[in-house]
Amino acid sequence: MTGPATPGPDAAAGPGVASGPGVASGPAAASRPVVAGELSAPDGQRRCRRVTPAVVRFAAGVLTGLLILLVLAAAPAQAAGARAAGARAAAAQAAAAQAAAAQAAGAGYRYWSFWKWSDGAWAYQQQGPAVYVPQDGGTDGWRFAVSPDGGRDAARPGGPGDFATICGGTPERSGRKRVAVVLDFGTAADAAGETPPEPRTACAVVPADASSAEVLATVAPPLRYDTNGLLCAIAGYPKSGCGDRLGAADKPTAQAAGGSGTGSGGGTAAGGGGGGAGPDIGLIAGAALVAVLATGAVVQARRRR
Repeated sequence: MTGPATPGPDAAAGPGVASGPGVASGPAAASRPVVAGELSAPDGQRRCRRVTPAVVRFAAGVLTGLLILLVLAAAPAQAAGARAAGARAAAAQAAAAQAAAAQAAGAGYRYWSFWKWSDGAWAYQQQGPAVYVPQDGGTDGWRFAVSPDGGRDAARPGGPGDFATICGGTPERSGRKRVAVVLDFGTAADAAGETPPEPRTACAVVPADASSAEVLATVAPPLRYDTNGLLCAIAGYPKSGCGDRLGAADKPTAQAAGGSGTGSGGGTAAGGGGGGAGPDIGLIAGAALVAVLATGAVVQARRRR
C-alpha cells in the first residue's frame, strides 16, 4: 500500500517556476549586482549622443580654420600681384610722360644714322652695318645730325644715292663687288663745336660677302666705336662724343641712341620686390586661428561627456 506522494526537490521552487542547476530563481536574478564597466542599452545610447556631436563640431572647426588659413595665405600673394601691376602701370605712365615731354621739348640725339638707297629715295636701314651685307650695285648712306630717337624721323643724307653716278667710273673686278657710299656730315647746327666736313661720295670695291661696316671702313677711315659697338665717328668726325643727348650733360647708352632705351627701371623693381621680405602675417594669423578653434572644440567635447 502506498502512501501520499512526497513532493520532489523541484516542488520547492513554487508553482510554474523551473529550478535546477544553472537556472536562477526569480528573487536571485532580480537582485544580481551590475558588474563594473557594463552599460545598459539606454545609458550607452545617451553617451554616444553626447560624444558624436562634439566630434562633429571639432571636425567642423578644424575644417573652417583650414579654409580661413588658405584664404589668408592667398591674400598676400594677391596683394603683391596687385602692387606689382600698379608699379608697372605707374612706370609705363611715367615713361610715356617722359617721352611726351622730351618730344615736346624737341629733345634729340647727335649721332650717325644709317640709310640705303631704294627706288630713288633714302630708306632707313633696319639692320646694323655690321649685319647688313649690301649687294653689288647697292648704295649705303650716312648722315650725322641731331635727330629724334627712333631713326625713322632722323635727318636723311642730303645728296642722291644713284649708283651709276657714284661708281660709274670704277671698273668691275672679278670676285668683288662695288658699293656706293654717301657721307653727309651734317650742318653747323648739328655739330658740337666742330666744323663739319663737306659731304662726299665714294665707291668701295670689296669682297662679295663684305658687310656695310667693312664697306665704310674701306672708304672712310678712321672709324670710332664705343664699348657697346655703337658707331661714334666716320672719317674721324666728330672727334669726341657718341650718341650724345641734346642739352644733357650725360651720354646715353647704345640702346638709348638706337631708340630702345629702358630708362632707370632698376629702382622700381627693387621697390616692388621689397614687399616679399619678413614673415607672412597671413599664414601666422591663420595658424593661430586653427589652433584656437581646435582647442575650443576639444574643451567643449570634454565638458559634455
